[in-house]
Amino acid sequence: MTTEPVISGGGAGGERRDAVLQAVSSAVLAVTRHLSVREVLQVIVRSARELLNARYAALGVPDDDGSFAEFVAEGVSDKQWEAIGPLPRQHGMLAAMLREAEPVRLPDIREDPRFEWWPSAHPVLKDFIGVPIRDGGQVLGIIFLSNKRAPGGFDRQDEDLLTLFAAHAAIALTNARLYERGRELTVVEERTRMAHELHDAVTQKLFSLRLTAQAAASLVRADPERAAAELDRVQRLAGEALAELRAVIVELRPADLDRHGLAETLRKHVAVLDRLHPVRVAFAADALGDLPPETEVAVLRVAQEALHNALRHAEASQVEVRLESDGTRVRLAVRDDGRGLPVGSPPSRGLGLASMRDRAEAAGGTLTLESHPDAGTTVRLELPT
Repeated sequence: MTTEPVISGGGAGGERRDAVLQAVSSAVLAVTRHLSVREVLQVIVRSARELLNARYAALGVPDDDGSFAEFVAEGVSDKQWEAIGPLPRQHGMLAAMLREAEPVRLPDIREDPRFEWWPSAHPVLKDFIGVPIRDGGQVLGIIFLSNKRAPGGFDRQDEDLLTLFAAHAAIALTNARLYERGRELTVVEERTRMAHELHDAVTQKLFSLRLTAQAAASLVRADPERAAAELDRVQRLAGEALAELRAVIVELRPADLDRHGLAETLRKHVAVLDRLHPVRVAFAADALGDLPPETEVAVLRVAQEALHNALRHAEASQVEVRLESDGTRVRLAVRDDGRGLPVGSPPSRGLGLASMRDRAEAAGGTLTLESHPDAGTTVRLELPT
C-alpha cells in the first residue's frame, strides 16, 4: 500500500505545511493566469527552491531525442548559463531518475555511482534531492535541488515536502499544456478560415486582373484609349489584391507565439540577435498573464522593428528590451545607447515608425519615441490587456 507524505500540523511542521500550500498555490495560480508552459515551469522551480531553502533548483522536461525539451533553473545567472553551454542530455543522474522514476536524496551527488560529470562552468553541487513529476505512469519531468542553505543537507521531511509539491506541480504542468494545445487548435481553425478568405478574395482579384490585362493587350493597337483605361483598371485591381494580401499576412500569428507565448518568443528572438551581432542585446520580462492574440502579435512585431532599427542604424553598443505588465496594460521598451536623432530632426521613414504606430493604434494602444543626440533612442509601446 502506498503511503502519502505526512506533514505535521503544529509548530515548525505547521509552518512548513503552510509553505507547501503557498508554493502549490503559486503553481496553480500560474496556470489560472494562462501563463505559457515555460513560465509555469519557472514558477514551479522558484517555489520549490524557496520551499526547501536550496541554493540551486532545476526542472527538466525530457524530449524523445535524448535531451530536454525544456530546462529551467534558479540560482544560475544568465552569464553562467552561457558558459555552461547547451541544454543537458539525459545521462548520469538525470537519466537514472527518468528511468527509475523514484525520489533520490543524497548527501553528496558526486559520490553516487550514477553521477558522471558536468561541464567545467557548472556550479559545484553537493547535497542533492530530486523527485519525478508524474502523470500516472508518465514522467513529465524531473525537479531537483542542491546545496541546502541550512547545515545538514536534505532530510526525509524535505523529501516528503518535495514529493507532495511535485504531485501538485504535475497537475499545474498538465493543465498548462492542455491550455496551450487548446490555443493551438484555435489558431489552426483561424488560419484555415483565413486561408479560405485569401482564396476567395485575392484569387478572384487576380483572375479579374488577368482578364483585364488580356483585354488591354488586345486593344493596344486597335483602340489605344480603351487600352489605357483597361491598364488603369489593371493597376487598381493589382493594388486592391496587394492590400488584401497584406491584410491577411498582418493577421497571421507567428507560430512561436502559440508554442512558447510572447515573453519566451521575444526572449529567444533577442538571444539570436545577441549571438549574431557584436552589440549586446539583453531582455527582461515580468510574468505577463493572458494577453489577447492581437496584443501579442502587435508587441512582437513592434519589438522586432525597433530592434532592427537599433541594430542597423543606431551604432549602439547595447540594446535593452523590457516587457512588463500590471494586469491592465502591457508595456514594451526597446532602448539603445546609440547616436540618437539630431534635435528637431523627424524620424526617417526607413525606421518604420508609422508602421509601428499603426500597429499600436490598431491594438488600442500608443507608441512613443524618445531620442537625443549621442544619448540613444527608446521606443515605448503601451497596450491594454
